[in-house]
Amino acid sequence: MPVLPASDWPAPPEGIAGEDLVWAETVAGGNYTHKILARGTELRLTDLTGDACAHVLLYSADRPWERLNTADTVKVLWNAYLGVGHLLLSGQGRVLASVTADTSGRHDALTGTSALARNTARYGDGSPQSASPAGRELFKLAALKNGLGPRDVPPSVSFFQGVRIADDGTTAFTGSAGPGGSVTLRAEQPLTVLIANVPHPLDPRPDYVCGPVEVLAYRARPTGPHDALWHATPEGRRAFLNTAEHLAARGIA
Repeated sequence: MPVLPASDWPAPPEGIAGEDLVWAETVAGGNYTHKILARGTELRLTDLTGDACAHVLLYSADRPWERLNTADTVKVLWNAYLGVGHLLLSGQGRVLASVTADTSGRHDALTGTSALARNTARYGDGSPQSASPAGRELFKLAALKNGLGPRDVPPSVSFFQGVRIADDGTTAFTGSAGPGGSVTLRAEQPLTVLIANVPHPLDPRPDYVCGPVEVLAYRARPTGPHDALWHATPEGRRAFLNTAEHLAARGIA
């Protein structure tokens, strides 16, 4: 549930004023949440017990047809493994969010979330009202609350349960880094954020196991041309320039 009233919200990260905290919520396993965030907002997710798996989708807030494209996020940046400095890209070559901090290192941009048929076969049910809801079913509910339909739910990225690709091309599930791991995303344009906290599809445990994830968002500053992240790679610089041109033409930046 959201942390209410605001006086009971947890302390924001060091250097951030309390009044800058705009979202504080703990999402239990098998649940979802969503929020619209302003450009420059930093979103910190924390795996409280070591069993969370936060599947995340991002959309341009008032242009939902521009959304997270996991294929471009991996191939444009020549990196399949999410971490500090990674950019989450839309299908139009623009930056939706950047990863500014990471103490977990166990993430996945390749597999996506769980589906109804797989959860039904594995746990006996995958419907959103069941004890073992599938991530895609929860994403559809979150999307509906933002005026979107099932066809608007693309593959997601996952945080806190890792996957690596072996030399022979097989997928290896590496699991969690343990309790307390966190990752921080910075919104590089106004965003609609959907989060489904459900077990990773490759988690080998026979039971439906998923711990809570803490969600904190606070006002901060978007990157600018002075930021080293703009110049980290030629591909990243191009994506930031595409984003800056788009925002400037719309009067947002």
